[in-house]
Amino acid sequence: MSQPTSETLVFGGTGFLGRHLVRELVEAGHPVRLAARHPRWPDWAEPQDPITLCPADIRDEGTVTEALTGVSAVINAVSGYVERPGAGFETIHVEGAARLARLAGEAGVTRLVQLSGIGVRPDSPSAYVRARARGEAAVLEHLPKAIILRPSVLFGPGDAFLNGLARLTRLPAIPLFGRGETRLQPVHVTDVARAALVLLTGPAPARRLFELGGPDVLGYREILERLEAHLGRERPLLPVPFWAWHALAGLLSLLPHPPLTRDQVWLMAEDNLVGEGVGTFDDLGIAPRTLRDSLPLCLD
Repeated sequence: MSQPTSETLVFGGTGFLGRHLVRELVEAGHPVRLAARHPRWPDWAEPQDPITLCPADIRDEGTVTEALTGVSAVINAVSGYVERPGAGFETIHVEGAARLARLAGEAGVTRLVQLSGIGVRPDSPSAYVRARARGEAAVLEHLPKAIILRPSVLFGPGDAFLNGLARLTRLPAIPLFGRGETRLQPVHVTDVARAALVLLTGPAPARRLFELGGPDVLGYREILERLEAHLGRERPLLPVPFWAWHALAGLLSLLPHPPLTRDQVWLMAEDNLVGEGVGTFDDLGIAPRTLRDSLPLCLD
C-alpha cells in the first residue's frame, strides 16, 4: 500500500461545486488532486499552485484506483441531474459512489466526504433523488465513517440557479411551479466548499451527516420577487399546476438535451429545508451568507 500524501482528491473537480472545493483547499494551503474525465487547470490558479490534474472516470475501476493512489482524503463531487446514455443516475450516483468508497477503503483512505442533497429518500417519486439515497447507503456500506454532506440549492457566481431565474425575468410573465410556495434554503457555493474543507482537513467530526442551508427560508415566489427587485424588472408571476409541468417535461424528454426533466419538477414540488438532528453550519463555525447580500456578485 502506498504511503498517504497530504493531497486531497476532489473527484468531479471541474463541476460547479467541485471548482470551488478545489479553490478553497488550495487557498488554505492543501495540495489537491483534481480528478475528472477531462480535467483542466483552473482559470484562477497560478503555475505554482499545488494542483495535480488526474484524468479519471468514476465508472472505470482502473482510473479510480490510480486517482486514489497515495491520497489522504477524498471528496466525491461528481453529479448529474440529467440521465445520458452510459451515465444514468444508477451508474453515477449509486454504482460510481460505491466504487469510489470501496476503492478508497482498499487504498487506506480514512476520510471521505460524499456530496448528496437535502431531501434524499429511497421512496421519492424522483429517480434522481432515489439514486442519491441509494448512493449514500452504498458509500456507508463500504466506509461506515464516511461523511455525508447534503446542501440545499446552490447559488454563486456563474450558477445555473440564479442566472436561470434571471433569464426568466426577461419574459412577459414568469411561470411558477404551482403557486410558487415551495420553500428553499439557497446556500452559497463557497460556504458549502468551506464546510467541506473543515470536514476534510479538521478534526474528525462527531456527526456523520450534515445538511447545509442558507440563513433564509424563502418560497420560490419570494426568490423571484427579490430577483425582480434587484434587476429592476417587474413581471407578473403566473401559477402553473405541477401536472402541466410534468406534461411539458415529458415532451421535452424527447430532446437530446432537455432543458427540463420530470425529476427537476419533482424536486420543485417539495420543500428543501435543513432537517432536525443533523450537523449544520453552526457545528462547523461557519456563518453562511444571505441571498440578498450575494445577488450583486452572482449574476452574469
